[in-house]
Amino acid sequence: MTAKSNIDIIKDLEPKLVWELFANMSDVPRPSKKEEKIRTHIHEVCETNGLKSREDGVGNIVVEVPASPGFESAPIVVLQGHIDMVCEKNSGTEHDFDNEGIKFVLGTDQNGRQVLRANQTTLGADNGIGVAMGMAAALDPAVKHGPLELLLTIDEEMGMTGAAALTPDFFKGRCLINLDSEEDDAIYIGCAGGVDVTLKWNLPTTAPTSGVEIVKVTVSGLRGGHSGGDIHENRGNAIKALAATIVGCGIDGIQLATITGGSKRNAIPRESFAVVAGPAGSESILKNVAAKIQKSIKIKNLEPNPSITIEKLDHAQAASTASAQDTKRFLDTLLALPSGVIGMHPKMKKLVQTSNNLSTAFSTEEGNLKIEVGCLTRSSSEEWKCVVAEQLSAIGRLGGAEVVIGNAYPGWEPNPDSKMLAVAREAYRRLFNDDANVTAIHAGLECGIIGEKVPGVDTVSFGPTITGAHSPDELVYTDSVAKIWKMLVSVLKELAQNK
Repeated sequence: MTAKSNIDIIKDLEPKLVWELFANMSDVPRPSKKEEKIRTHIHEVCETNGLKSREDGVGNIVVEVPASPGFESAPIVVLQGHIDMVCEKNSGTEHDFDNEGIKFVLGTDQNGRQVLRANQTTLGADNGIGVAMGMAAALDPAVKHGPLELLLTIDEEMGMTGAAALTPDFFKGRCLINLDSEEDDAIYIGCAGGVDVTLKWNLPTTAPTSGVEIVKVTVSGLRGGHSGGDIHENRGNAIKALAATIVGCGIDGIQLATITGGSKRNAIPRESFAVVAGPAGSESILKNVAAKIQKSIKIKNLEPNPSITIEKLDHAQAASTASAQDTKRFLDTLLALPSGVIGMHPKMKKLVQTSNNLSTAFSTEEGNLKIEVGCLTRSSSEEWKCVVAEQLSAIGRLGGAEVVIGNAYPGWEPNPDSKMLAVAREAYRRLFNDDANVTAIHAGLECGIIGEKVPGVDTVSFGPTITGAHSPDELVYTDSVAKIWKMLVSVLKELAQNK
């Protein structure tokens, strides 16, 4: 039997045009930093529908949309989203994100509510659904609006470099709706800033002696998730669990051959593994410690399916190792690095102010054992962001690492007096007979960077409910997409009428 296409899977969902645009986007590969194919796709859609689109020097796109008849004198409204996606897949899943599209699965959650997810990979609803909504607003003649600009940025997920490259003259509108939020009852007016901290080691290696055991330690089965939106849930960190297992075994003389963990700065690491050399009996000792750490993760991190496995390898799979002293110092550094919530916002209840995600660890063997460990620090306070970055740097220096700090981006300062907020709140209240939750988000949105690059932009952010973003558990609630579409249409009409 031939597998159903994405278009076939979503054909009965509403609003039809939004889902159709999202399905077509999802057939096109769009990893961060490799957006060439999706950029071409967007230009083709615009050309087919008679819309003018253009790019800046890095690949950000602006689509110019004429006003609906009668609303030509209304202010220009910018609909903003990012075209790249986080590319994560479950262990053992064969999927080439550079050349394959995403495969949809339509189902229900545990409460029977309809959801769309992907087949063992991230879905890309973050932020594909937002982009599809912006495109649908531009193409659907039933949507009444003033002049629109669709501002579609690249590389949001890997560092917001697209937004950082924007210039004030690239787009004209100064009323902006960001469509990259993930809770359909919220209107966001602020977000955290962030900074990358990278620790690098260059460790001398020697060949392990003939009498040692070569053992592979593998951590898997953790939930992972968004390092901003999910950090408050205290989910298990696979890199931390790996280090805790090896250090916790208490074996004198254990030596590191390789380490790999996580894949993205903004994703909580779900899987990690290391190959180590130790004296006879290491395999048995590590198995006992692994069982204890696995049980602990299940209890303290509420992880339903943690797995830490120990596998004995032959000597050929560990041609060289770092010294026992360097190994211990490196692993102790991993344990010392904070990962999770560091502080709550002093004025906004239940909002995380500052956090750090110990996100990646990779090693290569080029004469020496070269290791890079990546962290993403987030904070809505510029002062605290700097404090934590320096703390990580100090820990890294004590552990013998070279420290590199870069890719800092600002937060988005809330403006409760925003005119855009007033319009969005009233639309929500009128449509749903309830008050929206006006708040800020700990995750990074591009609004802060855009506001810094283009002063005077009045911004709000809203979007459908998406859970599990940045992991293969990502899903979007189909009724939530319909809800936010209704809100977007109402807000655009109100902005067009309120000249």
